[in-house]
Parts: sequence; structure tokens; C-alpha cells
Amino acid sequence: MPNQDRDDSSAARLHGAVWRKSSFSGQHACVEVANLDGGEVAVRHSRHPGGPALVFTPAEWTAFVAGVQHGEFGPPTDGSARGTV
Repeated sequence: MPNQDRDDSSAARLHGAVWRKSSFSGQHACVEVANLDGGEVAVRHSRHPGGPALVFTPAEWTAFVAGVQHGEFGPPTDGSARGTV
């Protein structure tokens, strides 16, 4: 499970991180990712750069990317829209 702590040590880990987002992203509701020391990956909402970030271990990030590549996170099959921001 990703680390959601925002204590001083977490903020220090994110200080100086180089954030990037996909060129396929629109102007709003995008996520940004940053590679951290030790292989961890941080994810945040692009509209709230000072807000919380999720920090994933290398194993968690690898599993997430593999899930995306294998279609585990496709659109809802019941036709409902979820995750609007």
C-alpha cells in the first residue's frame, strides 16, 4: 500500500523531485509522477502540486504498471462514470 504520510520526512523526500505528466494529458485532472531516491515513485494531482502525494515502492510501481499494460484498469463495464474530479 502506498505511503500517504505527509510528515517532515515525506515532504523532504519530495523536495526537488522532477515531476512529469503524459503528453496525452489534458489541461485538468491529470496525474504527475516523479522518480525518488531508492527507486520509489511519487504520484500527485497536477492541479494540486502542493497537496498530498502517494509514494510507491519499486515493487508496487512495477505491479501497477504491469496491471495497466494488461488492461486491469479499463473503463467500468457497467457503463457508469467513476472518478470524476
